[in-house]
Amino acid sequence: MAHAAVCAMPQRIAKAMADCAFEGTTDDQEKFVGQLLYRTREKTAEILGASIREIALVGPTSLGLSYVAAGLDFEPGDNVICYFEDYPSNVYPWLALRAKGVEIRYVEPDSLGRIQCDDVMAKVDERTRLVALASCHFISGWRIDVDAIGKALHDRGVLFCLDAIQTVGAFPTSVEHVDFLAADAHKWMLGPCSAGIFYVKQELQDQLKPLVFGWHNVECPDFVAADRIELKQDARRYEAGTHNLAGIAGMKAAFDMLTEVGIGNISRELLRKRKLIADQLLSADWNVIGHDAPETNQGGMLSAQKSGTDLQALHQQLADENITLSLRTDRNGEHYLRFSPHFYNTDDEIDRVLNRLT
Repeated sequence: MAHAAVCAMPQRIAKAMADCAFEGTTDDQEKFVGQLLYRTREKTAEILGASIREIALVGPTSLGLSYVAAGLDFEPGDNVICYFEDYPSNVYPWLALRAKGVEIRYVEPDSLGRIQCDDVMAKVDERTRLVALASCHFISGWRIDVDAIGKALHDRGVLFCLDAIQTVGAFPTSVEHVDFLAADAHKWMLGPCSAGIFYVKQELQDQLKPLVFGWHNVECPDFVAADRIELKQDARRYEAGTHNLAGIAGMKAAFDMLTEVGIGNISRELLRKRKLIADQLLSADWNVIGHDAPETNQGGMLSAQKSGTDLQALHQQLADENITLSLRTDRNGEHYLRFSPHFYNTDDEIDRVLNRLT
């Protein structure tokens, strides 16, 4: 029940990784690398509605976001907008820009994570270069309106960077109005840790400078170094060297499985489970964060707390009973139990958890 944290990998994904590793015991580990990387980029582009030339495979979400923060040419006096109560991976790369004289502004929604388009645009002015948000808040489960925010920002000439780790694999996540996107596979994608996707809009690739250089992203025919740097003419320019092949094999297998089930089918099932959990918790006097959010803003996770309940102790008791939930804490020290079942979790499993809590 904790896919918003780290998933348990399906056997199909683990087998793909094991097969990749086993192939390396009998032959060159990279003998199938070209086909694997191409098919993974192709599947990623299909899921995001992007071009294959806009997809890089760089690993963790934090790395992709940091590539954006450090790779753009910011000037002193520019400002970047983010959300201070977001997951730290989508805060620290932007705070680091203060060293370049960039002002960091924080979106101020009415309640935790509940970011509306107007909240964002209220912070934008003529020196705003970029807005960096999460597609879904990691505690409140509020999904932002990516298209509305992206359109409004582009009308003002402002770039939009999306941390999409809490929606890719769970909800349709389009990059039509997004400039940069990063997401690791180990949550809703049901893939391994440190295999991830990085989207960079084609027309911005010359603006976003690579931070690392190697044999893969710089042209070097026959593996002979040239006396100048000539980058690959697509998003592969952000992949400097040898890839995490086993991880990518697992992520590719996960994408295949998710598209077979259908992302639309998955999102409908997650919303059904979310309502089931929220209704039963509310009837047992739990405070369910964001239970009244419009369906279009509901993510796959749901956080709750109950007056007089030691959630830290309860979380441990549940873990001892082989029930995995997440315990999360906000800036004020408030604890929350976070539920994030995936499409394959059964109603009987959910009932087992709820019967323990209500």
